[in-house]
Amino acid sequence: MSAKPSFLKRMFLLLWNTVNTIRKLIINFIFFGVLAIIFVAVISSEDEIVVEDQTALVLNLSGSIVDQKHYVDPFEAALTQGQDNDPSGEILLADVLYTINNATEDKRITSIVLDLANLQSAGISKMTAIGEALTEFKAANKSVIAMANGYDQEQYFLASFADKIYLNTKGMVSLDGLSRYRLYYKAALEKLNITTHVFRVGTFKSAVEPFIRDDMSEADKEASKVLLGDMWQSYSTIVASNRQIAPDQLVLSTDAYLEQLEQADGDSAQMAINMKWVDELVSADAFRLAMMQRVGADKEGKNYRQISFNDYRSVTAPIPQFIENDSVAVIVAKGNILNGKQPAGQIGGDSTSELLTKARFNDKVKAVVLRVDSPGGSAFASEQIRQEVLALKAAGKPVVVSMGSLAASGGYWISASADYIVATPTTLTGSIGIFGMFATFEKALTHIGVTSDGVATSDWAGLSPARELSPQVAAVIQRHIERGYHEFISLVAQERHMTLEQVDSIAQGRVWTGKRALTLGLVDELGDMDVALAKAAELAKMDKFDVKLIEQELTAEQQLMQQILGASASYMPDSFGKTTVVEKMIKQWAGVYEEFSKFDDPNNAYLYCEQCSY
Repeated sequence: MSAKPSFLKRMFLLLWNTVNTIRKLIINFIFFGVLAIIFVAVISSEDEIVVEDQTALVLNLSGSIVDQKHYVDPFEAALTQGQDNDPSGEILLADVLYTINNATEDKRITSIVLDLANLQSAGISKMTAIGEALTEFKAANKSVIAMANGYDQEQYFLASFADKIYLNTKGMVSLDGLSRYRLYYKAALEKLNITTHVFRVGTFKSAVEPFIRDDMSEADKEASKVLLGDMWQSYSTIVASNRQIAPDQLVLSTDAYLEQLEQADGDSAQMAINMKWVDELVSADAFRLAMMQRVGADKEGKNYRQISFNDYRSVTAPIPQFIENDSVAVIVAKGNILNGKQPAGQIGGDSTSELLTKARFNDKVKAVVLRVDSPGGSAFASEQIRQEVLALKAAGKPVVVSMGSLAASGGYWISASADYIVATPTTLTGSIGIFGMFATFEKALTHIGVTSDGVATSDWAGLSPARELSPQVAAVIQRHIERGYHEFISLVAQERHMTLEQVDSIAQGRVWTGKRALTLGLVDELGDMDVALAKAAELAKMDKFDVKLIEQELTAEQQLMQQILGASASYMPDSFGKTTVVEKMIKQWAGVYEEFSKFDDPNNAYLYCEQCSY
């Protein structure tokens, strides 16, 4: 009689066979599912996109306009790929400018239609660059049209560059001006028995004020009023000039607004006409018919002849060069400055330094433009990046900084040692100051009956969030912060050829617009990326050059997954790309986590500009 396996052994065999069968089913499902998707994508490919004569380019800018996109995993990218109106997406400023400039030279494109309904944020600096490209488009005897159900302040800024602004008959234009209000936590922290330890240098270094005050300091109010005044002056001057109205007709007092609203019989759309904010009120169908008269009908005769931003960009994308020529490298430093390796859309002390090193050892790269769009962050990571800028210069490669919407605090630190600094008039820069901050919970713990006690060989060994910070240790930390501030102003004084006293008088954590920074000597010229590229080529003594973007590259596996999933994205149900309420809530909490992750400096010292968010 044969011996039977033990009961335990049979149970494990049964469990293993079940798991193995499930594993095979999953692998087969994924494998054959991917094959099926690829097969469908190949045999069901859409008709080739053709740009007909007298076509309108619909510039449907959705989401945020950025210098560098955040990294997203291939599957998530596939779900949103091809969505022309994704309000949570990102569009590269360089892609927008390239598309408009290409359309300017393209005889088939006679008009641009600005569809800004889903534009969430851009910043005055980036929108000014887009506006200048639209102005060149109009100079080529072509027209720019804007149409929306309503315009918020940022959307209206871009719309003002149009030859004609249409508004829905039930729409409105919302122009509010600029403000800066914050939440203050001092009283709440005291009630929770949380002790916040703040160390700072700089009268205007206000990032820590919410933790030590219940209201805005007079110094912060003074600086904020000047900053907001400069920003609004730039906004109102440009828009008023575009619309040929007085700047004070953009934002009215409450009494004046009510008077204008009464004259329009309470109709916000009619008020926009009366104020010359828009040119004509139309329904969506009336706009369709007006555009059909302007550019003609499409093949089906149901709409005007048009091509979307994404489609036009895909058919006019530059052909990759396989022969590398002498070039000016562009490296984007966008986001908060953190330590270590960070994904695209953030600045990492290690990862951004690696990009600069890559440019240094590339013999074809003769100069570098560092595009900075950052409020700062870790002092240590900022210095790590600046050291790589110095290494580039020592290798004989000029470095020019192009400041985007903001290059403040740590963003200015990594810029200061460049050979030349270019900023836009509305760049937020400066914020030359430093602070340290952390919390201890000894009072909160005592309140619930938890205490900390023990022995240590030194004052440093006993440091803990559960114990009170001694005055002696606090004095040492404050001295380190003071030293950091001295190093910051010394760096600026040396690189900008100023005295310590001159730098200190414009430092103290104060934020300046690019226009004021030029007069203060913090930047060398006002302009955008084109000016920076030209200056870099001039410093490298190059008559002809290519522009080479050096960025983090996807791995072979990531590229393969993105291609496979991207090819099949249009065949997935629309619901796959929808965001649920739960997912939105998770993203909000993720934003809170990201906010706290800004503070990761090993020495708890930060070069960060909290108010640089306009």
